[in-house]
Formats: sequence, C-alpha cells, structure tokens
Amino acid sequence: MSDNNKDVGNAATSLGKRLALIGAFAALIAAFFAYDLDALISYQGLAENEAALKRAVADNRLVTILAYMAVYITAVAFSLPGALWLSLAGGLMFGTWAGGLIIIFAATIGASGLFVAARYIVGDALRARAGSKWGPSLQKFEAAFNRDAWSYMLILRLLPIFPFFIVNLGAALVGVRFPVFLLTTFFGIMPGTFVFASIGNGISVLLQAGQQPDLSVMTDPQILGPLVALALLSLAPVLWRKFNGAKEDNS
Repeated sequence: MSDNNKDVGNAATSLGKRLALIGAFAALIAAFFAYDLDALISYQGLAENEAALKRAVADNRLVTILAYMAVYITAVAFSLPGALWLSLAGGLMFGTWAGGLIIIFAATIGASGLFVAARYIVGDALRARAGSKWGPSLQKFEAAFNRDAWSYMLILRLLPIFPFFIVNLGAALVGVRFPVFLLTTFFGIMPGTFVFASIGNGISVLLQAGQQPDLSVMTDPQILGPLVALALLSLAPVLWRKFNGAKEDNS
C-alpha cells in the first residue's frame, strides 16, 4: 500500500512540475507581448526604437544589459520568435564585441534552461514515447552520438543546420551530458553570433540610408567557408576513430 502511495505521490509531483513549467511558459509569453517586447523582433521595430534603445544604454548601461539578457534568455528558453532580431538589437545597442559576448552568455543560459527542463522535467516522458516508437534504433543512435558528442554538438552549433531550439531539445532527448552541452553551445555559437552582432552594429548607417541589413551574408563564402572548416575540424576525432577502427578490423 505504501508503494502505491509513493507512486501516486511521484506522479503528482511530476505532474505539478509540468504544470508549473506550462504556467511559467504562458506567463512569460503574455509578458513578452504585454510589454511590447515583440517590437524588437522586426526590422521596423528596431528602426522605430533605435534612439530609445541607445538612450537606455547611455542612461544606465548595466541595467540595460541585464534587462536585455533577461529578454534574450526568456526568448531562447521558451523558444519565442525573433532571436535573430534580438541579436541584431544587441549589436545595435552594445556594439560588435560587447554585444556579441552579451548575446553568447544570454543564449547559452537560455539554451541551458531549456535543456535542463527537457532533460529532467519532461525528459522521461519524451524518452519513453520515443523509445516505444523507435526502440533499439534510438538506443544505437544515442550511443553513437554520445560517443562523439563534443564533435557533433560543435558541428550543430557552428552550422545552424537545424533550428536552435531543436538542437537544445534533441540534445536532452539523446542524453548529452550537461557540461558537453554547455561548453559546445558557448563556443560553438561564437562565430555566427559575432557576425550578427556586427550586422546589428552597422544598422544605424543602414537606417540613415533607408536600407535593410543583408542577412544573406551568412551564406557568403568568406563567412560560411571558415564555419565549414571549423565544423570539419570538429569532425576530425570522429573520422580518426572510424579510420583506426577500420584499420584494426582489416589487420
């Protein structure tokens, strides 16, 4: 009987955590739109609020940085739209290097929050559902991915092949260790983040000329080439292990 009560208590606790997460998600989305923060997730919004944003930084830089980070962390943790425009806003407000670092810290914290929630709050349910559907195939994929998690996570961060939140959730689902997730996210998003912060830093000139930022710069060979090279370098340990394994099998 006591075991049944314990199971019921565990189920109630798990349900309570999920309901609390859903409630927090709904409240933050409501606050996001109630305070017109959605005005920052479009080019028009940045154009209309450029002077106000720069004035806020000039009046109280520290408070503005903390407020900006809170908004960015919330947007990433709850997969709200507009992270790209928030990154441009960071470059506009704080400059390329300071803005880039602020964005990297905020994005890493937000991604880590989503990872932890997915791994420890709803992770068991997600894994059970996925396991019942794919079973042994999922287990093999998990083992292969985690054997070279550093390399694979760096590639996924350096080259935005999949949406940011999909990588966060997928890493939690396949059981990537938190330190691996944290460090590969922090360092992997650096190159692309500084590119977007640099674009944001130049928005003032574009606004004066009545032009819009050219976001296709990420596909420019001069930008994409080094990112691909870094991704291939990250893949080197995987290729080395496979090469050595093939040599041992043939010997």
